Amino acid sequence: MTHDLVIRDAWLADGTGAPARAGDVGVDGKVITAVEPAGTLGPGRRSVDAAGRLLTPGFVDIHTHYDAQATWDPYLTPSGWHGVTTVIMGNCGVGFAPAAPDRHDWLIQLMEGVEDIPGSALSEGITWAWESFPEYLDALEAMPRALDAGVLVGHGPVRAYVMGERGAANEAATGDDIVAMADVVGTALRAGAFGFSTSRTPLHRARDGELVPGTDAGASELLGIAAAIRRAGHGVFQFAPDHARVPLDEWPWMRQVAELTGQPVSVNVNQPDSAPEVWREVLTLLDHAHADGLSIVAQVAGRTIGILYCLQGSVHPLMFHPAYQEVAALPLADRLQALADPERRRRTIHELPDDGGFFERVVVRGSEKMWLTTDGAIDYEPPPGSSIAALARARGVPPTELILDQLCAHDGDGMIYAPFFNYAYGDLSFSHEANQHAHTRLGLSDAGAHCGAICDGGVPTFMLTHWARDRTRGPKLPLEHIVHRQTAQTAGLYGLTDRGVVAPGWRADLNLIDFDALTFGPARMAYDLPAGGRRLVQRASGYAATWVAGVQTVADDEFTGELPGRLLRARR
Repeated sequence: MTHDLVIRDAWLADGTGAPARAGDVGVDGKVITAVEPAGTLGPGRRSVDAAGRLLTPGFVDIHTHYDAQATWDPYLTPSGWHGVTTVIMGNCGVGFAPAAPDRHDWLIQLMEGVEDIPGSALSEGITWAWESFPEYLDALEAMPRALDAGVLVGHGPVRAYVMGERGAANEAATGDDIVAMADVVGTALRAGAFGFSTSRTPLHRARDGELVPGTDAGASELLGIAAAIRRAGHGVFQFAPDHARVPLDEWPWMRQVAELTGQPVSVNVNQPDSAPEVWREVLTLLDHAHADGLSIVAQVAGRTIGILYCLQGSVHPLMFHPAYQEVAALPLADRLQALADPERRRRTIHELPDDGGFFERVVVRGSEKMWLTTDGAIDYEPPPGSSIAALARARGVPPTELILDQLCAHDGDGMIYAPFFNYAYGDLSFSHEANQHAHTRLGLSDAGAHCGAICDGGVPTFMLTHWARDRTRGPKLPLEHIVHRQTAQTAGLYGLTDRGVVAPGWRADLNLIDFDALTFGPARMAYDLPAGGRRLVQRASGYAATWVAGVQTVADDEFTGELPGRLLRARR
């Protein structure tokens, strides 16, 4: 048989977690039709010599925020640069449907506040060719794209659509409100939504400071919406919690939702410094839930969650200093010149603001958990001895001197990394253990969001480079496990049983990767969103090819222009 495509002599990590092996893969149309020992498949209509490079399923990122970007960007970058072939968006209770005509600006400021996506970009980029959630899916379906996308319906838009200002202001829902919200969620699920999302963390706030609608929703509201999931027969219940509250305050209703729906409940789990051992309690509760037949899983990150500080970003340490604030509004080149002025430099480095000790506490003492970054691969597991505070002590200078010099480096592109979750132990041992637990799933990349503070859409690449190849401050994780974590496992959570494995009959979403040379380019601020909106981006180098449904979308780290992706509708 002559296949449409034959990939020969690949080192195959097939997504199941089984040991990698040398193999040939045949593809016909959108489907893998043959997987054989290396050198045994004949030439195809098109043949690719893998030359021993790594072949994996396409990566499935289940925690993204492309709800707006998906209406204008067919490539969904940065995910499309990092081997991702399927995304799930609509996480954490925010999104853009349903959308009453008088709620457009409100939805934009909600997303801008929670996910740090420039409001000007959203205002210019979104066409609002919908009101209902089914109409939103229709609009997404009409747009060609390079990779597949599925959507969750968010609590915030649903609450505001049904309850108006009462819902936006987090007032308690009445019985009639709950029935109406359940009806909207049920309609979304029947139209193809992959589930429902909500936020219950005080960290998630709209631009005006208001909590995401639903943050304080009672159990009756959550269970009323869960009943809609049960009636639809599918749908993940995803939520972002206040981590310390999960074991006591949240777990009872989470179990009730899982019992009522018979569907997965997915809770974000991170390690806050304020409660560094709560995650152990949560993993134990997951074991108990699964022993009782309940599908509750924890979404965990592959690394720290933090901020990349830079002069063009949303926040950086100098923003709190009067000497900087005086020139903060200047264009970048003029600002750099002003910051180099000897007197302003002296004030910035040596003078503490009269702010009740805030700058000293947050910046000077906080520099114990700040690290200088270099171009390319950012060290997300830096040792305490290389922090800005430690370097300043060794050099006999104030930490503010290193902060100022770093932020002004590289023509104002210098960056500082500060983790705030998952680094309470001073290394990634939490992530190492959590990513081996049977009832966790890799997520929380937040791709498409936090545009002025992170570029974690590259986590799929980081999982390969750090955990399977480069880690030095602890044990690595097997390559096969890392591939399984972001293919078959993530696809399976959302019922995407046609992808995530390289085997006959499975969808031909594939990555051919130069694993030994895989690396990152420098993180840089780009102004490529609508209205010139900013976002931190970081590309990868080493993706020889990516195929979506058998069509090559990436060649040597560049898009081919092919657009075989589509909107995914659950259970269709």
